[in-house]
Amino acid sequence: MNEALIEDLQKVAKDTALLQGVLMRTKETPNSSEVVSYAPFTLFPSPVPRSLFEQARQVQTHFNLLVDRISQDAEFLEQALASTIKVDDFTAKLFNIYRQVKQEGCSQVMCIKRYRDIQNLVHGSDGNTSLKQIEINTIAAGLGGLTSRTPDVHRHILKVAGQVEEQKKILDNNPAAGFAEAIAKAWELYGSERAVVMFLVGDVEMIQFDNRFAEYELWSRNIAVIRRRFDDVSKRASLDQNKRLFIDGKEVAIVYFWNGYMPQNYTEQGWEASLMMERSRAVKCPDISTHLAGTKKVQQEMSRPGVLERFFPDDPKAVAQIRATFAGLYSLDMGEEGDRTVAMAIANPDHFVLKPQREGGGNNIYGEDICQVLESVKENSERCAYILMDKIRPQPVRNYLLRSGSPLKLSTCLSELGMFGAYVRQGKGMVLNECTGHLLRTKSDEHSDGGLTAGVAVLDNPLLI
Repeated sequence: MNEALIEDLQKVAKDTALLQGVLMRTKETPNSSEVVSYAPFTLFPSPVPRSLFEQARQVQTHFNLLVDRISQDAEFLEQALASTIKVDDFTAKLFNIYRQVKQEGCSQVMCIKRYRDIQNLVHGSDGNTSLKQIEINTIAAGLGGLTSRTPDVHRHILKVAGQVEEQKKILDNNPAAGFAEAIAKAWELYGSERAVVMFLVGDVEMIQFDNRFAEYELWSRNIAVIRRRFDDVSKRASLDQNKRLFIDGKEVAIVYFWNGYMPQNYTEQGWEASLMMERSRAVKCPDISTHLAGTKKVQQEMSRPGVLERFFPDDPKAVAQIRATFAGLYSLDMGEEGDRTVAMAIANPDHFVLKPQREGGGNNIYGEDICQVLESVKENSERCAYILMDKIRPQPVRNYLLRSGSPLKLSTCLSELGMFGAYVRQGKGMVLNECTGHLLRTKSDEHSDGGLTAGVAVLDNPLLI
């Protein structure tokens, strides 16, 4: 396409994004909606093989079930995290809450889980493209709201560009509605029409519009939603004699954690508030065992031979479908296996990613930085705070990344495909297990890591081919 057309299309694209509600607050005023901008996105949708998209969608319900079964297996969680909790203070504090609640006896009678399973499309040396998992997010799996509004943006751009047939290859997508359906089901099973859903949010809400979509879906079902912070819970929440959670006079049926996945999210009072919520009858999304099941260490342990069979003893097809998506994952625990991993990483750092037990983007370690970190910890147990993973090299594409204040330029881009999952269980009985939508995020190949709010990744849509 010529430069004049591209210039016109980017103007149309930005206006369309604003019209469709693809919005975020500005860095200058992250807690005010007085001034907003469009959330960053690609000018065009990116090509994704239909067969791999369907593979990712079909395996999602297996991952939903796998993480739930892991979260119920205390022995596996204890063994998987034994070395990590000795050296990683954040994971240890989460695990202490898990142990205390387990000793007391869990008051929560059902569970609701929302996942985002992130995959990369890897172009192999044989010329074939395959699907490889990057990670599973079990807490604060965001962007389901904003991404539900982007299909119409890209369809309109393609129409204006004269690509009418191509726009038909963009699927409808509404993860926010699927998420709200799962919360509504759990709220209904909780059994109190006066009880509310509480979104636990952070002090800075730059992408608040993203979770507003699910909030409004719930209000449309006459389910009240309140937004509170850890500090609010610490000061104004309490449990009654039946361990029902109340805040500001309202009974809380569901707590959804949009916050709480990084150490800096917590003060000492925040940890006490987290324990109180976990001890309550309110349904947590995620509960503490599911939060732990989403740690990098557990994801590495689930890739070991025989582990999937432990959780799917009678379903070899599910085992094969899950295992087909695994990239190489390696333990750094003390001993011969961990020593081999250290040596392998130091010898070829560009082949791997070093991952700490953290969520939120921007935490992974690459290249020569891997050598520096491992050289400093290779002889002591501090290395157990990390895992090592094969570096996935996705197929690059060319696209324009639209970001407020940035010049328009054609970039070499890398994309990652995420599938959203929703799962509800009451006692031992599964109530709901669905793949509720997808997310494609794209970034310039200049960046190794980083999310939307970090100014690295942007929203995208798969153009199925």
